[in-house]
Amino acid sequence: PEQKEIYLDHAATTPVRQEVLEAMLPYFSENYGNPSSLYSVAEKSKDAIEDSRREIASVLGCRPNEVVFTSGGTESDNAALKGVALASKEFGKHIITSSIEHHAVLDSCKFLENHLGFKVTYLPVDNYGRVDPQDVHNSLTQETILVSIMYANNEIGTIQPISEISNVIKSFSQTINRDIPFHTDAVQAAGYLDLDVETLGVDLLSLSGHKVYGPKGIGILYIKQNTPFIPHQSGGGQERGYRSGTENVANIVGMAEALQLSENEKEEESRRCIKIRDSIIHNILSKDLKIKLHGDPKERLPNNINFGLDDIDGEMLVLNLNAVNIFTSTGSACSSSSPEPSHVLQAIGIRRETAWNCLRITLGKNSREQDSTYITENFVKAINNLRS
Repeated sequence: PEQKEIYLDHAATTPVRQEVLEAMLPYFSENYGNPSSLYSVAEKSKDAIEDSRREIASVLGCRPNEVVFTSGGTESDNAALKGVALASKEFGKHIITSSIEHHAVLDSCKFLENHLGFKVTYLPVDNYGRVDPQDVHNSLTQETILVSIMYANNEIGTIQPISEISNVIKSFSQTINRDIPFHTDAVQAAGYLDLDVETLGVDLLSLSGHKVYGPKGIGILYIKQNTPFIPHQSGGGQERGYRSGTENVANIVGMAEALQLSENEKEEESRRCIKIRDSIIHNILSKDLKIKLHGDPKERLPNNINFGLDDIDGEMLVLNLNAVNIFTSTGSACSSSSPEPSHVLQAIGIRRETAWNCLRITLGKNSREQDSTYITENFVKAINNLRS
């Protein structure tokens, strides 16, 4: 019989849910008005955007006017870093981030260093990929104007102690009588971890629609009221001037619906994924194949597994599994065209030459417990094939 497809790359993207698609459809056809116009067909679009904004604000525990719609996680990260940096440069030009951030954050930092004279501290991580709040504390100076630490890593799944880091920043801020904004890239955390901005203690937070069964090309940036921010996209002044450009109404509606659904199902879905995740990890590690787990064994995303493969090229393994309809990856989908091995794996102490030898499995709504055996069998078969 034809073997069904097993998709294990949910960290790269997720399929759009039926409910989300249905919520979006009217905004491609009958409710086509430009939300900035005055007549009634435009009102419908405007109302849909504001309803979506309120819905997202309720998930984040913030005010609706603190939610800004963007084109995705990458734009949200760029806007957060460049927007705060440009607005705060009179106080100093120092930024703190970690060495395992998504390229949208790291490359924004490089841009600010190379073109605008900012200084960036790239904090190291331990072998599990965790940032030590003490390192954040030791790096803060009079000149620091922004800290950006991701909530959970897209490659190895490690969850950062965000609220502890926030407390460190807040207590330092008091000694210099100036708030230092704290940004977190929460793109991978949505649908699995708590997104309440008060609990996290963050001033800016990035999310992306297509990681939570919403459409591609939509994201949000939470910007806490009174956070210094200069928009980097100018024009008609939409999104209260934070991001000009005619709003993508259908995608905005889809993002809100997707985020709300994933928030409602978060606890159950996390428990379900942890069960499958741990069963796959256990099955594969017990086979004594010289394979190890990357990332924190406990403080990790419910849906993330990243294996170090010793002597086997990750891409060869991906292709072998693809032949039996199991779809995996070696790491970040955003840098799969780059010839450099993973900066995340190198940051957790893996040698450059073996950093290619890894496999990332990321589970999702269509992952089933009974697939665990099939995945394990084919994984072992592929490894033995490649080794012989």
